[in-house]
Amino acid sequence: MTTLNASSRRQFLTLLGISAAAVSCGTTATGASSGRGQTRTLRYQGWAGQVTLPELAADLGYLEDVKLKWIGNTTSGPQDIQSAATGQIDFGGAFNGAVVKLAANKAPIKAVISYYGADKEAYNGYYVRQDSPIHSARDLMGKKVGMNTLGAHAEALLDIYLERGGLSRKQAGTVEPLVVPPVNIEQSLRQRQIEVAVLGGILRDKALAKGGIRPLFSDYGLLGAFSAGTYVMTDRFLKQNPDTARIFVTGVGRAIEWSRSTPRKEVVARMTDIVKKRGRNEEVAPLQYWKSWGVAETAGLITGKELQLWVDWLAKRGDIQKDQVTLSELYTNEFNGNKAGGAASASPSSAPSKNGS
Repeated sequence: MTTLNASSRRQFLTLLGISAAAVSCGTTATGASSGRGQTRTLRYQGWAGQVTLPELAADLGYLEDVKLKWIGNTTSGPQDIQSAATGQIDFGGAFNGAVVKLAANKAPIKAVISYYGADKEAYNGYYVRQDSPIHSARDLMGKKVGMNTLGAHAEALLDIYLERGGLSRKQAGTVEPLVVPPVNIEQSLRQRQIEVAVLGGILRDKALAKGGIRPLFSDYGLLGAFSAGTYVMTDRFLKQNPDTARIFVTGVGRAIEWSRSTPRKEVVARMTDIVKKRGRNEEVAPLQYWKSWGVAETAGLITGKELQLWVDWLAKRGDIQKDQVTLSELYTNEFNGNKAGGAASASPSSAPSKNGS
C-alpha cells in the first residue's frame, strides 16, 4: 500500500539510484588514504536542538581518539544515508525501510548498529486536535498528515495503519503525507494547516504538555517495542577503516547502555551540557523531555528481524523485489565489541569531556 504520489516516488527512487551510481563509480566514502592509514575523523550530520548517540558517545570518551566533524544538520534519514553512500559524510542513520531501499538500489552499504526505536517511552505518535472528527483510519481519507520526511519511518507506519484499518490502495492514496520541518509540525497542526501531526521524543512531549491534542495511534501501539533505524557505513569505508569503525560502533553501543543504566536527569544534564558547549545557538529547554532511545537490543546489536520486516513491506507495496536484497549482506555486528547479554562497561572515561564537534 502506498501513499506517495507517483512523482514523489520517482524522485525518491532517482535519488537512491544517484547515490548507488556515485558509489559504484568510485566516490570515496572517507578521507582516509588507502593502505595503512585509517581516518580518525568521522564527518556527520546532526539534528538541531538534539544530541545524537555518536555525539553522546564522544562526550563520554567512548570514541577514544576518533573525532567527530559536524558538517551541518538534517531533518531526513533518507537524505542522511544517501549522503553517507555518496561520501559526503562517513556515517548516516535512517529508518530501516530506507536502508533496505538504498541497498536494494545497489548502494554498497551496511547497517552497523541500531540507534533508535519504539518503546513505551520513545515512540512516534500521530496526533490530531482535541476537537478533530478523526477517530479511525477511514477518517483520514482526503486529510493531510505532516511528517519530517517522505519514504521513511513516519510514512511506513501510516501505510500500516491505513492497511490495518481496511482501506484499499485507492482509498489510502487519498491520504496526503506532507513534509513539514519537525519544529513546525505542532504549530501547523494547531493552525489547522494539517489534520494529523507525527510527533516523537522531545517535540511530542512538549506538545502534549501544552494540551489541546490527542493521539490517533502510535508506532509502538501498532508494532510493539522494536529497533527502527540503523547507522550505515559503506563497504569501502569498513574495508579501509576497520579499527575506526570498531571504535565508533562499540562506542555508540556503550552510550546506549550508559543511557539505560544512568538516571534520566543525569542523561538530560549531560546532553544539555553538550548542546551548550557546541555553541550553535540552540534551545536546550526541550531536552528535559528526553526519556529513551527506544533501541530494543543490547548495545544496538542487530538481529536481522528489524530489517526483514521492511524488506517484506517494501516488496508487498511493489517498491522492491525480495531477491534484490540479501539480508546477511545488509548488516553486520562485526564491529560492535559489545556482547549480547552484557554490554561493555557503561562507565564514562576518566578523560576530559569532549563533544567531538
